[in-house]
Amino acid sequence: MTGKGPGVQHMFDAIAGRYDVMNRLMTLGQDQRWRRFVVEQAGDPGDGRVLDLACGTGDIAALLHRTRPRARIVAGDFSLNMLAEAKRRFAGLPIGWHAGDATCLPFADRTFRAVTFGYLLRNVDDSLAVLQEVRRVLVEGGRVVCLDTTPPPRNLLYPFVRWYLHRVIPALGRLVARDQAAYAYLSGSTMAFHGAEELADLFRRAGFRKVDYRRFIFDTIGVHWGTR
Repeated sequence: MTGKGPGVQHMFDAIAGRYDVMNRLMTLGQDQRWRRFVVEQAGDPGDGRVLDLACGTGDIAALLHRTRPRARIVAGDFSLNMLAEAKRRFAGLPIGWHAGDATCLPFADRTFRAVTFGYLLRNVDDSLAVLQEVRRVLVEGGRVVCLDTTPPPRNLLYPFVRWYLHRVIPALGRLVARDQAAYAYLSGSTMAFHGAEELADLFRRAGFRKVDYRRFIFDTIGVHWGTR
C-alpha cells in the first residue's frame, strides 16, 4: 500500500469511534437517505454475492442484508478500527467482514452480482485502477454503485458551500471527533476530487456501460452506477 494509503488508513483508524456521529452532523442527517439510494441502484442479486467496499462502520452492508436477505454480503475495509466498529454495531448479522485493499481484491474474477462503495475513490491514488479491479470481480450484467463527494458547482451557492466545507466541517471535527486535521482533509479532498461527469467518464473507461449518476445536497454528493 503506497501513496495516499498509509495516511488515509491511519486517519480512518483514528476517527472510527466518532465516524457515525460526524456523518449525521456533516450531512444534516441525509447520509442514510443516500445509502438507501445506493442499495436501490444495486438491484436485487437474488441469492448471489454482493461486495461492499470501504464499508466503514457497516451501514451499507447492513442495509443490503436487511433489504436483500437472500443475498450473501461481504464487506471490506482497510481500516481495522472501522471494521471493529462495524462488527460491534452489527454483531449477529451474517455478513463476512474482511480487511483488504480495494486496489488488489482477494476475490476471483466474476464473483459478485453487485459491488457498492461509499467514499472510496477520493481516498485512492488511481480511481480508474480501482474501477477496473471492481469490474474484474463482477459477473456479466453485475452492477457497481459508488457514493462519494463531488466538487460543488460554481453557482450562487458556491461561496456558502465552500465556507461550509472549509470552516464548518473542520470545526465540527475538532469539537465532536477531536480531530480537526482529519476533517479538513475530508473537506479538501471533496474540492480536489473528480467532477460528476468526469467520474462518469472514468466508469466508462473502466469498461462499464449504462453509466449514470445523481447528485444530492447542493450537488456536493454524487451516486454513480454502471453495469458490467
